[in-house]
Amino acid sequence: MAKLNHVTEHSYGDSNTENMLIRGDNHLVLDILKDKLLGKIKCIYIDPPYNNQEKYTHYHDDTNHDIWLQNISKTLLKLKQLLSEDGSLWISIDDNEVHYLKVAADKVFGRKNFITTVIWQQRTSRENRKVFSNNHEYILVYARNPKAFKLSRNLLPATPEILARYKNPDNDPRGPWQSVSANVQAGHAVSNQFYELIAPNGKIHRLPNGRCWAYNKQRMNQEIAKNNIWFGKDGNGVPRIKKFLSQATLGVTPETLWLCNEVGSNKMAKKHLLSLFPEEPVFDTPKPEQLIQRILEISTNEGDIVLDAFLGSGTTSAVAQKLNRQYIGIEVGKHIVDLAVSRMVKVIQGEPGGISKEANWTGGGGYKFYQLEADLLYSKNAISDSPLSLRECN
Repeated sequence: MAKLNHVTEHSYGDSNTENMLIRGDNHLVLDILKDKLLGKIKCIYIDPPYNNQEKYTHYHDDTNHDIWLQNISKTLLKLKQLLSEDGSLWISIDDNEVHYLKVAADKVFGRKNFITTVIWQQRTSRENRKVFSNNHEYILVYARNPKAFKLSRNLLPATPEILARYKNPDNDPRGPWQSVSANVQAGHAVSNQFYELIAPNGKIHRLPNGRCWAYNKQRMNQEIAKNNIWFGKDGNGVPRIKKFLSQATLGVTPETLWLCNEVGSNKMAKKHLLSLFPEEPVFDTPKPEQLIQRILEISTNEGDIVLDAFLGSGTTSAVAQKLNRQYIGIEVGKHIVDLAVSRMVKVIQGEPGGISKEANWTGGGGYKFYQLEADLLYSKNAISDSPLSLRECN
């Protein structure tokens, strides 16, 4: 029976860590880990083969379509059972197979468990050699339980532009506030939401057609008495409800268009890898740490377990380490040692690139390296001599 062997010379840092980097076929590895991880993974991010018929430095991405579809479907079946009740799966892909992948994932997870498609602007330069300059990729998002995921997923941090909306023109002792309309659409209103509102200065405010007051008359008068309704600096403005910064749940709902200036590009990611490995051939299209950071900050909290079944150069494990998430990374190719392991050593030592500054990362932690025993290809003595990985890697 296949098992995982702990390889101490490729492990690093805290010996008590539960973080794992594993070399081996992910189908076999996931079978071994199934009992241990069943229902425990909060976020799974995968960057599987795109099957775009390209040949890269570290892998050839030119599998037969039917075989590709069978393999990804099998992988998704194994991953689904590992997700926690509020867990989510994020899959990077491009135009070549995105629609087939969507159908395959729908069959595994059910269409009702599809959350959204994120559009990631992975490049800003124009490609003039093709009919269209394709500047984006996709991330398909699924949840084990959409309702549970909606309750547990995090908002993105409030931007400076959002915070700038809070002001204090009346010097309210409760601090800065912003206002929202005191009248709302009347579609589900009840009768006591329709009345003439009398302002403190005696001015009468009547509702526009199709609108009702947000509060009934008694509640509205109470809010006015508490100085929670704003009538403008001269007291004659249309009534608006004051929402205080001190009482606000700061954060914004994630949108589905992610631009380079927010989450990085392939070019930025490659530049980062080249700074870490100036003498090594790095991936042609790596994912930026900022992209994975956004995924993990939406879908997880500190201490949650993150899984990447196509680890590649180790972007997911690097970001998880810097954000204090527990992680498991699986990769079949030898670059798990040449790149991912070497990268994680630098991360634990406190490398300053990627999201390090934003995450206040100065180093620490550790991981244990494991090797699948089942295939002689991955024997200890052959660890640097395996063929190219057939994986699209982050």
